[in-house]
Amino acid sequence: MLSRQDYIENILDHHDHPRNKRILDPTDIEASGGNPGCGDIVVMYAKLDDEGRIEEASFQGEGCTISQAAASMLTEDLVGRTLDDVQGMSFEDVIEEMGKEVVSTRTRCATLALTIMKSAANDHQRERRTRNAEAV
Repeated sequence: MLSRQDYIENILDHHDHPRNKRILDPTDIEASGGNPGCGDIVVMYAKLDDEGRIEEASFQGEGCTISQAAASMLTEDLVGRTLDDVQGMSFEDVIEEMGKEVVSTRTRCATLALTIMKSAANDHQRERRTRNAEAV
């Protein structure tokens, strides 16, 4: 079991050395959102392979340490997942991965990136179904 300090160090590492913090171009999914209470802004990007799996994920943003670290951590977790997998991802898992006692008062910050990706995955799937229905 990780200590509180281990969780804090992981969050600070992702904040200070973010993974995949860049604009992804071309992209299949681009979605943004924010948390006005903290001034957090996150833009999530994902590129899908021919089978609908996320082959690359990235983010851009600014805001508190927790929201930016969570976005960095999420980009690593997304690769290889389908959009259905993204829909099934748990906010509780994100909170546990970041350290429940560390982020318990900042759960909106910790889950912002996943909230954006879940919404974007849903929108992308709905648009694809609409295109497929129109093609019939």
